[in-house]
Amino acid sequence: MLQNTLLKRNIYASEEHEMMREMIQDFISNEVIDHIDEWEKNGMVSREIWERAGSLGLLCIDMPEQYGGGGLDFTFNALLIEEFSKKGITGPGFSLHTDIVAPYLLKYGTEKQKNDYLPKMATGKIITAIGMTEPNCGSDLKALRTTAVDKGDYYLVNGQKTFITNGYMCDMAIIAVKTNPGTATEGVTLLIMDSDMEGYEKGVPFKKIGMKSQDTCELFFDNVKVPKENRLGDERMGFKIMMTELARERLTVAIAAVAGAEGAIEDTIDYTTERTAFKRPIAAFQNTQFKLAECATQVQIHQSFIDRCIVDLSQHQLSAEAASMAKYSATDMHGKVVDECLQLFGGYGYMWEYPIARMYADNRVARIYAGTNEIMKVLIARSLFKEMFQKMRKAEKRT
Repeated sequence: MLQNTLLKRNIYASEEHEMMREMIQDFISNEVIDHIDEWEKNGMVSREIWERAGSLGLLCIDMPEQYGGGGLDFTFNALLIEEFSKKGITGPGFSLHTDIVAPYLLKYGTEKQKNDYLPKMATGKIITAIGMTEPNCGSDLKALRTTAVDKGDYYLVNGQKTFITNGYMCDMAIIAVKTNPGTATEGVTLLIMDSDMEGYEKGVPFKKIGMKSQDTCELFFDNVKVPKENRLGDERMGFKIMMTELARERLTVAIAAVAGAEGAIEDTIDYTTERTAFKRPIAAFQNTQFKLAECATQVQIHQSFIDRCIVDLSQHQLSAEAASMAKYSATDMHGKVVDECLQLFGGYGYMWEYPIARMYADNRVARIYAGTNEIMKVLIARSLFKEMFQKMRKAEKRT
């Protein structure tokens, strides 16, 4: 196994981590793997798998116990992401629910909001999503067109969101809107919107290249009345909140990418050891050995950086720049590794029944979501040339 060739990872050194790893692996083997074909056919997983994950404590792992969470640290969340990614499992949108929506509620929600939603999220009784992207607005979140007009004790919301993970199954979504559109106080605000609100509609799940069992759809809002008490954080603070929390989201993508690359290599080692060509195992050819040696080296290099980022996040010290570096570099690496591995499978690598084919289709979008890799490079460059950009902005204001 590839894991035997890697350096010991101190972030998972405790007995609790090992117990969690074994439980996750059993959950995957006994309750997930056999359902993947059915989920892909349906375009979504079952609600039962969410509730089963909740009963095992695999949702909202690092949320405080007082809100129904596991009371653990982020390293346990990372462990869950890794074990699913190694097996190429993308259907259950647990990470978005646990690592994006739950932290938004914990950090910016009122006590009522936290008590209303987090315990149900932890048990899997409700499924959540987050709505940022719009048809005419991808990575440019300041260009949102979904509006929320202040009507006194409620907002009147109109617009739509697209590419929403967990969108079709979600019971609640945090939605980014423009409040007070067309006025001097216009700004991005976050609203908690329940899917049973009048005027809130869901589109048909998209048919995607990969991630076929993960429900992804559009959300439509037609004069939806959202009570003011459903606002998450202060008005016009939505953009700042999203920029702060995106670092965690981008790290989760990077964690999945490195683990996914490791899983692809392990599958390829097994296949090339058993498969023969010219009366020899494919793994006996030097080209196979060199290709996998190169891939394993890239996984190890990236793993070291990702582990540092995981520790930084657990200690609330992860910078936006480091998260951007991790996200773009790890997902680029993942794509290259899976491509090399698929080549070693030959024609069988292009057959959907082989996990490497699913991995090839599934991982491509990671270079797009959570901010495209091109945007990641822009953010990194801004941090490198921060002083220069500040001077340029001052000069523009003077002119």
